[in-house]
Amino acid sequence: MRIALVDSGIGLLAAAAAVRRARPDADLVLSCDPDGMPWGPRTADDITARALACARAAAEREPDALIVACNTASVHALSVLRAELEPGLPVVGTVPAIKPAAATGGPVAVWATPATTGSPYQRRLIAEYADGAAVTEVPCHGLADAVESGEEAAVDAAVAAAAALTPPDVRAVVLGCTHYELVAERIRAAVRAPEPVLYGSADAVATQALRRIGVAPDPRAAPTGGLTVLAGGRPAELAAPARAYAEGRLLAASGAVRAG
Repeated sequence: MRIALVDSGIGLLAAAAAVRRARPDADLVLSCDPDGMPWGPRTADDITARALACARAAAEREPDALIVACNTASVHALSVLRAELEPGLPVVGTVPAIKPAAATGGPVAVWATPATTGSPYQRRLIAEYADGAAVTEVPCHGLADAVESGEEAAVDAAVAAAAALTPPDVRAVVLGCTHYELVAERIRAAVRAPEPVLYGSADAVATQALRRIGVAPDPRAAPTGGLTVLAGGRPAELAAPARAYAEGRLLAASGAVRAG
């Protein structure tokens, strides 16, 4: 069993770690685009082209499913990826967990990149799934870049700035960028609300990918899964900043990195 994941950078670590925890025997293929990241400020056509290149490189490793572990790429490229790769290769996108967060009754804060905050896509999700809950959209300037670089001071500064824009009465915070899940505990500690519940997408995406290939989670499976990393389609090592996060250390420890 092999699961591939696509993102511009290390935002895919959260979903990859979720797959690893659910199926320690699954081989993982991480396909990223370090020369083109971040994807957020790029045009929709450019994002689609880059996501498609990463997906094609991953598909050469013959995975059983492909996870688009990036909110931006899911918005702009998911339909194109599915048109090219399905039904032979199931493609699973990433959607902010607004629906389960709103089920708490609110108020809800949606942390997202500045490009996504206020976008028609996010506003449509809020209108469809918020179910009347009060929702505040919070632009997180520089947070994804800081997480990608692994610079702790930059991460703390970006988290603090976003927390200052978050109402103190929120009950739930949606992590609307996959990078943010890597610093979830820092976000929880910074938000002024008492014990806010954080909602990411990694576990749901991992579960959906396994469901699409007809495999049940089995955390007790033998930890035999390997790890292949592709950077711009070329075999690579796990990026050094990835090891600054628990998810990256889990992947590095539980699967030998293969050179292709």
